[in-house]
Amino acid sequence: MAIDLRAFTPARVGLGRSGNSLPTVELLRFQLDHARARDAVYDELDPPGLGVPHILLRSAAADRETYLRRPDKGRRLNPESRARLETGSYDAAIVIADGLSARAVHRHAAHLLEELMPRLAAEEWRLAPLTVVLGGRVAIGDEIGQRLGAQLVAVLIGERPGLTSPDSLGVYLTWDPRPGRTDAERNCISNIRTDGISYARAAHRLHFLMREARARRLTGVALKEEAPRLGDAGGAPETTP
Repeated sequence: MAIDLRAFTPARVGLGRSGNSLPTVELLRFQLDHARARDAVYDELDPPGLGVPHILLRSAAADRETYLRRPDKGRRLNPESRARLETGSYDAAIVIADGLSARAVHRHAAHLLEELMPRLAAEEWRLAPLTVVLGGRVAIGDEIGQRLGAQLVAVLIGERPGLTSPDSLGVYLTWDPRPGRTDAERNCISNIRTDGISYARAAHRLHFLMREARARRLTGVALKEEAPRLGDAGGAPETTP
């Protein structure tokens, strides 16, 4: 009995062949997905379109071309944006950055916040003002968190587009944010989108990690994700697929 693997995955498997080449329909589908991924990289973020109150910031990358060619500039704020941040005393700061897919931010960031915020409000988290960064990469959250005086920073960012996922949102969580932190000192929740991790599941995981980070005063490889399954506090740990 033949099994159609395409029924189980969006990956390019079982494409068939036409002589020594792909069938025309599969070639055209590949070209379309490739074009969508390229377009996602160059899409520009429309901050008012996010529908959430925020402080608008910009990285040191003055334009999209600079952002793509100079990743280092996307990891730090420009001088004007630094001046907009006032130091306080906060449990956490949430940062939204366009990253490599503004499309992902537009489609998913507000929905994820709708799931997350009531969980944090119920525990009376002191949250810094929400910030939105144009031309930002993950590490820019370290400078923002430090300048705001936050113990913890969560960066919601558009991930590098894939051929079947040009709109994937990621979240990077860092305890004691400050410039120089490494990726080993962060926790990541990836593939938040309609065909990936749901908003409720992602918010559940993020809330768990934020609570554990605050209790243990760390993030990264030393903080394992062992959240109870969503909707079952006594269930088996839920791990990242």
